[in-house]
Amino acid sequence: MSRAIIIRQHLPKQHVFYFLLQNSFMIRQNHCRDDVPEKTAQKKGHILPEKSSSHILRRTSQGSNLKAINKENVQEVISIIILDFEDFENALVKTTDALQNVLGQVPIYIISNHLIYPPVEVDPDSNVHIISLETNLNSNYSSECITHLIRTEFVLILPDASSLESANQIKSFLAFLQFKRATKAVAIPQVNETLYCTNFNIDLKGWSITYERDYLTNPVNCPLVKGSHGLLMRTETLKSLPMPFLRPFPLTFYVQAKLKDWKIRVMKSGRIGVLSKLYTDPHSKWKRKKSETDHLKAFYKSAGLRKETLPSGISQYYGCDKHTPRCFGTVVKDMPEYLYRGRWTPPCCLKGLRETAGHVFSVLEKCNVRYWLEGGTLLGAARLGDIIPWDYDVDIGIYKEDVIKCPHLRHASDDPEPFMDEQEFLWERANEGDFLRVHYSEINHLHVDIFPFYPKDGVMTKDSWFATHRQDVEFSEKFLKPLTKINFTGIMVSAPNNVKKFLEYKFGEGVIENPRYPNLKRPM
Repeated sequence: MSRAIIIRQHLPKQHVFYFLLQNSFMIRQNHCRDDVPEKTAQKKGHILPEKSSSHILRRTSQGSNLKAINKENVQEVISIIILDFEDFENALVKTTDALQNVLGQVPIYIISNHLIYPPVEVDPDSNVHIISLETNLNSNYSSECITHLIRTEFVLILPDASSLESANQIKSFLAFLQFKRATKAVAIPQVNETLYCTNFNIDLKGWSITYERDYLTNPVNCPLVKGSHGLLMRTETLKSLPMPFLRPFPLTFYVQAKLKDWKIRVMKSGRIGVLSKLYTDPHSKWKRKKSETDHLKAFYKSAGLRKETLPSGISQYYGCDKHTPRCFGTVVKDMPEYLYRGRWTPPCCLKGLRETAGHVFSVLEKCNVRYWLEGGTLLGAARLGDIIPWDYDVDIGIYKEDVIKCPHLRHASDDPEPFMDEQEFLWERANEGDFLRVHYSEINHLHVDIFPFYPKDGVMTKDSWFATHRQDVEFSEKFLKPLTKINFTGIMVSAPNNVKKFLEYKFGEGVIENPRYPNLKRPM
């Protein structure tokens, strides 16, 4: 969770309070307490709203007293949060002034992931708080999290340049939220804005998020709301999120809500006003779009999402590529670290492996080198027609005597230094034994291992072995006479004949039908 300390920055005419909040996804929630004694909070300079609003607003089960909400006491019921704005163009001062003209001293929290520049000047006597999520080395691990400053029962998260007509709107919003107990949040459209309800799926094990094409009509639950809108929820709902203030908002909220299986409803009768249009000129539009893209990349990285599939079916990758290191480090005992995290191979890494394998197949076939899929790679082809979802390399066997046919293989075999081909794949002799290795690039070490076998008395053997790999054994040359074809990553490649028998000889009976991790545990 997030932690905060407070400093005071002097501006030419007015004071601005900045809450510097260190954001860390790994901090345990018990370091982000809401039970901070009031005296302690006041000593540290925290400006606390009034205490519980239970005497004004009861839960539906106890009978709501919505009529009691008015301009004078609405600040005891609800807080306003503004997350979605830009430093280079915003209406923050106009927005906070307009909201407090209607709602009095309602607490307003302007939250940014950095110190806002140029600074935003607010009236020091207003109940407006500017909060930065920027890392601050002067904070300490036990600093309270920023969410404890929000003392009201409800929060309304608004886009920049939003307005409200009266406290009566808050009444209607709250009534809609409380109408169904299962509702966790309510999406409230801006004026002249049509909201669309869509669905999406998250596969954390596969590091991916997939957005669906079709809109949902009259849904009881709306997993993802498209269009400009505010979000109303209980403060305890917001506080239960691991990353409540990340942008791009509200997408980050919907992703976290989806994982918690929350029910989100769209309010059709209520409307949030718009003070002014933002980002209207081409340059501002471009800067806004770039900012949203940067925030999206940062969010996907922090949430462990590496592949995004758009409603059009086009996939975009947010992990490693040919010009960056792979997403995982050195593999120990054949168990990559992501398996211990309950995840499989990142999709960007699988993409790199497929590209590398496809390149190697093309090179070998042009040289008429006799090759075949080996080990777990052949197992993946037989089981899925693809790489096993948790595998981290591709294994190929070749006839050792065919090395001389292929310049790439000769360079890798004979030269002491790695050889980079015209497509920037790196070929080299592996350090671990008498075999060759082709890397995705010089910096990205996703790779294909090429094992040179040779026949000896009708048995295929080689000069080095992996003692810990049960499948790394000699086998009859009959499996290679003739070679056959098998679908792998969408292309037909060479494989031993009688694939099932070959795999069961190497791995054991039923290996195709019974997936196992390298440590022999069943995948969850």
